[in-house]
Amino acid sequence: MNILGLSGSATGGSSTDLLIAAALEGASAPHVKTRLIRLNERQIIPCQACSQSPEPAYCFYHDGMTELYDLMEKSEAVILGSPIYFDSVSAQTKLFIDRTNCVRPADFSDRSVQKFKERRFLGKKGGIILVAGDYGKFEGALRVMRAFFIWAGIEIVFELQYKTRGLETGEVSRSPEIIESARESGRKLLAAISKK
Repeated sequence: MNILGLSGSATGGSSTDLLIAAALEGASAPHVKTRLIRLNERQIIPCQACSQSPEPAYCFYHDGMTELYDLMEKSEAVILGSPIYFDSVSAQTKLFIDRTNCVRPADFSDRSVQKFKERRFLGKKGGIILVAGDYGKFEGALRVMRAFFIWAGIEIVFELQYKTRGLETGEVSRSPEIIESARESGRKLLAAISKK
C-alpha cells in the first residue's frame, strides 16, 4: 500500500508539514509506504483550460505535476495539507488542485452541455489538514479542499484543523496533543484503506 502526503506550505518544517508527517507516521505499517512531498518545491504551471481531454494522460503539460499524477494513481490514500491564506488554501495548494481538473475528464462530444466521465481516483481514501493563524477561518479552505476530493472521487476519512498561537515555524511541535490527533487520523486512514 502507498499513502501520499502533499503539503501546500511555502515554509519547510511548518506546522502543516509536521502534521502531515505525523499523520503519515500514524498510517505507517510494514506493508505501507508513505511519502511526503512539498508542493512548493515543484515547478507547477497553472491550469491552461485546454478545452480538450488529455486522455489517457492526466494533462497535456509535463512539469512538476507529472510525477504527482503517477504517485496519486499508485496510492491508496492521499493526505492534502495547507496553511490558510486569506481564508482559503495557499497558492501552491490551489495550483495543485486546479491541475487535477482532468482526473475527472470532460466529455467534449456535445459542447452545448457540460458532461464529465468517471472520476479516475474513485475508491481512494484521503485526509485534509489545515493550519490557520489567529485570524484565519477554515470554512473557505474546507470548501476548496472538499471540492477537490469529491471531484477526484476520493473519500474523505478525516479533517484536522489547527490554529497557531504565534508566528514560529513548526509551532505545532510544542502541542503534543495535536500531533497525537494527527497520528490518530493517520491510523484511521490506514484502517479505512485496509478494509478495501
